[in-house]
Amino acid sequence: MERLKVGIIGTGNISGIYFQNGKRFESMEVVACADLDVARAKAKAEEHGVRGCSVEELLSDPEIQLVINLTIPQAHASVCMQALEAGKHVYVEKPLSVTREEGLRLLELAERKGLKVGCAPDTFLGGGIQTCVKLIEDGWIGTPIGATAFMLGGGPESWHPNPDFFFQAGGGPLFDMGPYYLTALVAMLGPIARVTGSARISYPERVVTNPANYGHVIKVETPTHLAGVIDFASGPIATLLTSFDVKGGTVLPRIEVYGSQGTLLVPDPNTFGGPVSVRRAGADAWSAMPLTHGKDENARGIGAADMVKAILTGRRHRASGELAYHVLEAMHGIHDAAAEGRHYVMKSTCERPEPLPLGLDDRSLD
Repeated sequence: MERLKVGIIGTGNISGIYFQNGKRFESMEVVACADLDVARAKAKAEEHGVRGCSVEELLSDPEIQLVINLTIPQAHASVCMQALEAGKHVYVEKPLSVTREEGLRLLELAERKGLKVGCAPDTFLGGGIQTCVKLIEDGWIGTPIGATAFMLGGGPESWHPNPDFFFQAGGGPLFDMGPYYLTALVAMLGPIARVTGSARISYPERVVTNPANYGHVIKVETPTHLAGVIDFASGPIATLLTSFDVKGGTVLPRIEVYGSQGTLLVPDPNTFGGPVSVRRAGADAWSAMPLTHGKDENARGIGAADMVKAILTGRRHRASGELAYHVLEAMHGIHDAAAEGRHYVMKSTCERPEPLPLGLDDRSLD
């Protein structure tokens, strides 16, 4: 079976699972990794049995056809552009870019060069969200009417060794975690027509309490508590609340979808599994639903593997650049609406990602 050779740029915290799952899926083979810190790249390469090198060496390697970009958000666009200019397809961690302008330039360059862009999150391809997509399509809750989504926590300064970027432009709870929630909602309900919202910076400074950088003071440059309203083109209205300012915990669900005949309880969109529950109109209790799809453990990288399969077969890939740009625009739209006191009408749209087929084995995507 044909496999595409892949190189990873950025060997930080999240790279380990990409190396692990790069050996799992039938369509891709990770052969090299690079980092601005070449010594770190070589150490990670030795750990995973691949070649470690500089970014320039990786991009000039004709054997590598796809680059997985795991750099920090502020570098996403520039590294993706370098990969495309080198004639390589690129899959990037979320968000697609910090600004809408960068995101559009990225997609336009890829189109001119006949290359594909893909982007995390790919958690919507896990068994949990795919089961929810199927339940909605099969009519278990009737016609979708609305949804609620909540991502509430105390902020990353307590656990992340270098959390500054979470509080800069392109960070905050909406840009950090919002892509998981918005991508899951688009996978279930389709593209977004308009958004509005309110936002605030609750604390102008944050103090790192992680032992690796204890006491470091961060100046907060982006809102850390945001409430959004999302109108979907197909009709449903969703509310989205994201916060780094909730210090005392919460009992709210991650996502609920409300339909004319019932309610669907959706699992954490930052994971790949369940649980999934439905309560139909007139029922006295929730019913736990078996997962209809596999890939319900940590399958990060499945979006890149699906993209490789699409390159090899000519079909559309699911975790697409267009989907990621649509989510990016919606997040910026909520920020714009909060700052300007108005609705933001979306300029982009996207295809709702094609659901995964039933009955796939663990290595397969078709």
